[in-house]
Amino acid sequence: MPAVVLLPLSFSGAARADVRVPSVIGDNMVLQQGRKVRLWGTAGPGEHVTVSFNGSNARATADARGRWQVFVGPLKAGGPFGLTVAGRNTLTFRNVLVGEVWVCSGQSNMEWPLVNAQDGARDVAQADYPLIHLFTVKKSTSPAPLEEVEGRWVVTKPETAAQFSAVGYFFGRELYRRLKVPVGLIHTSWGGTPAEAWTSRAALAADPALKPILDRYEKELQDLPRLQREYERARAEWERQNIPQDAGNKGEALGYADPARELAGWKKMNLPQFWESAGLDVDGSIWFRREVDVPAAWAGRDLTLSLGAIDDFDTTYFNGTRVGSTGAETPSAWMTPRRYRVPGSLVRAGRNVVAVRVFDRGGGGGFGGGEMSLTPAGGPKGEAVPLEGAWDYKEEFTTPSRQIDFSRQPQPVGPANQNNPTVLYNAMLAPLLSYTIRGVIWYQGESNAGRAYQYRTLFPAMIRDWRAAWGVGDFPFYFVQLANWKARPKDSTDSEWAELREAQAMTLRSVQNTGMAVTIDIGNPDNIHPRDKLDVGLRLARWALAETYHQKVEESGPLYDSYKVEGDKIRVRFRYADGLQTRDGAPPAGFFVAGDDRKFVPAEARIDGDTVVVWSREVPRPTAARYAWADNPPANLYNAEGLPASPFRTDDWPGLTAGRN
Repeated sequence: MPAVVLLPLSFSGAARADVRVPSVIGDNMVLQQGRKVRLWGTAGPGEHVTVSFNGSNARATADARGRWQVFVGPLKAGGPFGLTVAGRNTLTFRNVLVGEVWVCSGQSNMEWPLVNAQDGARDVAQADYPLIHLFTVKKSTSPAPLEEVEGRWVVTKPETAAQFSAVGYFFGRELYRRLKVPVGLIHTSWGGTPAEAWTSRAALAADPALKPILDRYEKELQDLPRLQREYERARAEWERQNIPQDAGNKGEALGYADPARELAGWKKMNLPQFWESAGLDVDGSIWFRREVDVPAAWAGRDLTLSLGAIDDFDTTYFNGTRVGSTGAETPSAWMTPRRYRVPGSLVRAGRNVVAVRVFDRGGGGGFGGGEMSLTPAGGPKGEAVPLEGAWDYKEEFTTPSRQIDFSRQPQPVGPANQNNPTVLYNAMLAPLLSYTIRGVIWYQGESNAGRAYQYRTLFPAMIRDWRAAWGVGDFPFYFVQLANWKARPKDSTDSEWAELREAQAMTLRSVQNTGMAVTIDIGNPDNIHPRDKLDVGLRLARWALAETYHQKVEESGPLYDSYKVEGDKIRVRFRYADGLQTRDGAPPAGFFVAGDDRKFVPAEARIDGDTVVVWSREVPRPTAARYAWADNPPANLYNAEGLPASPFRTDDWPGLTAGRN
């Protein structure tokens, strides 16, 4: 992989005598308050390096490999400050803040950008926080730990926040509002990835329950050419079975982009939004058109056409001529903002027509949000024709939308795939381990649901692994319990997702200084990516505010504590149960009971103080109770703070994923 070869030249090598630092040390960085902060880099062997910050100096001498490090602080919150690193040359960094630094990591629900969240356009427009700084790690994999990531610190503004993690942004914004200190957020995530990809080789090898993951991977690496061929065949077959295939651009030949074409039979849709939100539950290709009134002064000038993020791919036309496209060759195309240059030769005063062919392979489809406008290329800010609002649309080729259950239909994993064990830890986490942080927030688990019992071991091992590698103690690690998803079952069913939620709850109980944001009430049955990321961020922030910053905040909804059989009923006791109630005022829903036959039936339930009493006439001698034990269960139990109860079961009977590794 190129990163492995280039790294010594780009950062850690001592061939050049210049003082150098990694990308996470730079303009706009945020340093952790209240702790000694490590700063590090390379220089010529034996070179003396001086770091100056806010009136104090720290000195080091580069070792034989050219490596050096210093510690500054503890530091008080504030800024902006300047920081210099001086040896044979001098590096100067500006707008450095001191405050709270958090890492935001996981898979696609952490990666999901602010612009695509619920009310994302509004929140992006309001994202003006000079004291919240953001760092996004570029996606990369490596078979061995690296020393550098690609990324840079930026100040929170609409143009920088739009593609940042929505969960991370809302979490950090809430901390800033409540703590009144600068906040730095380091976002390192990759959609669809399992926890073992974020865990070190040493941690996997040390645990007998996890070592098979590593053994399989290392065995596969022994025959890379054959594995690559097999992977490409398996990947093509998986996509053929699970992902709608583009039948080809028929609309262009039919004149859908032609400004002279009549729009008989076309319908209206307000953009930006996913077409599922407009009631169109399909995958495939849909054309969109809009007339644009161009000022006379713009005629003949190059223009910039901005369409925000489009899910998944697009081909875009101006007055019938292609001006841009984004397809499968673009990583994360579904979240990439479209900005296309329109040649002046196509631009005329008055009526012009923009046409966009969108192809969606699954999940949400269409315009995910972000700036939609037409502006003169290089023109002054504020000179724009807005393109939000009503567009005409026509389906070209569509099929009923389907959701892929990746736990049952996992994507094939290739020899250089990001889902392989250790590869993301090596490339996207290891280079950050010297940077002083306060804690981590984590949203992941969907890709491990098929091995939920194994996650009981893997997830705590990963947390311990990160803490040991950072070397700053058992820092706070707050995570999101999986949201509800898929069709609601009529009866209690075995559920891989319920078992994964249980593994997360077990981690909360067994690993100190952790917190779990319950989201069983804010998922989307039709989309594995619920767009309500605000509540996710706020619920994570509650844990931080209460446990890390010791504010008087209720951090959690009701959590199962214990149970007791009382004749023909079971009494369930909870923690965080002050004001135990149902959200809709109805009796508690989602409870099931079973006897020794282990056959669960729907139960009646009533609230009694901080307990819930459950029973069923069909089970005169109950032995076990479950609540919200399904992929997408009914769940209406809350506490007085309006926080939902976590799903749970009182039994430990083997589940669907027992024995899978």
